[in-house]
Amino acid sequence: MNDLARHADALRSLPPSCGPVRLVAVDGHAGSGKSTFAARLAAALGGAPVLHLDDLATHEELFGWVGRLREQVLLPLSRGEEARYAPYDWTERRFGPVRTLEPAPVVLVEGVGAGRAEVRPWLAALCWMELGRSVSWGRGRARDGAELTEFWDGWTTAEETHFAGDPSRPYADVLVSQLTEGYAWQEGPGSTAGVNPFVTDGRRGAPPY
Repeated sequence: MNDLARHADALRSLPPSCGPVRLVAVDGHAGSGKSTFAARLAAALGGAPVLHLDDLATHEELFGWVGRLREQVLLPLSRGEEARYAPYDWTERRFGPVRTLEPAPVVLVEGVGAGRAEVRPWLAALCWMELGRSVSWGRGRARDGAELTEFWDGWTTAEETHFAGDPSRPYADVLVSQLTEGYAWQEGPGSTAGVNPFVTDGRRGAPPY
């Protein structure tokens, strides 16, 4: 089934997980289609805000963005306040002008590691893009071109190390596969048994406010 509108309705029915917000993570290997899927899901949600973790990571801290996510985004949203964060400029290698993120009913956070252990307590649902790492990485390398080969060589090593110690897929509520048109949805290994793949019990423990 690939009806984004129906799944968007299911997301809206979830209990809030981060203050008034239903925070939904889109995780998967680099190149697996997370950004495209998140954009389409956000549109089905009527323009839900999307936080890209590439805006919080840096060249030196590919996976060291948890503190920034917590302080700049999660804590303000948990208080029903506007989040303010400075996105990283990957060309200039510095943080740029501040952006804001509203505490909307549903907020999407997409990026490799979006479903990591330190983030899961804040999530209403975790989506995993079901595409193997070799295919995903191949797509990403083809997309970015030869000039980023060195970066990708370092990235794949860092991503492999991250998921080896802190996997997301085992906790996914839904596995998402891209089709020629739309997406296929499958209940994930972390979904509550007998519950709609996109309707979970919401919180997996209270966020550490």
